[in-house]
Amino acid sequence: MNLGRVSSAALMLSGLSGVLTPRSVATALDLSPVSDRGVAETRAGLGGTYAALGGWALVSRDPTAQVAVGVTWLGAAAVRLASLVVDRPRTDAAFWAYLAAEIGFGASALAAATRSEPRTET
Repeated sequence: MNLGRVSSAALMLSGLSGVLTPRSVATALDLSPVSDRGVAETRAGLGGTYAALGGWALVSRDPTAQVAVGVTWLGAAAVRLASLVVDRPRTDAAFWAYLAAEIGFGASALAAATRSEPRTET
């Protein structure tokens, strides 16, 4: 099993959830879009961005795409950790599960990218 592809699929599916069910995603993340604009921003920012990046990495099979996915996951994890100091959020099991997933998927994507041979154009 290629864990880099699993990481890309998880990012894409996370994004598709945001596109298809933005209110549910916002609620799961303890966000509260109070207007249709807020729902649209959730759909575009948390949905479209992640769905496009994860989907691109799945179809391209370019190690650079896996690096982009890995850095995206690990960037989210780093900011989540920084938010503990900056924002002092109320944490629950979901907060820590998201952190674990971000680290795991990020590390998996980067490991897969380093094991992949670069694509050569002929």
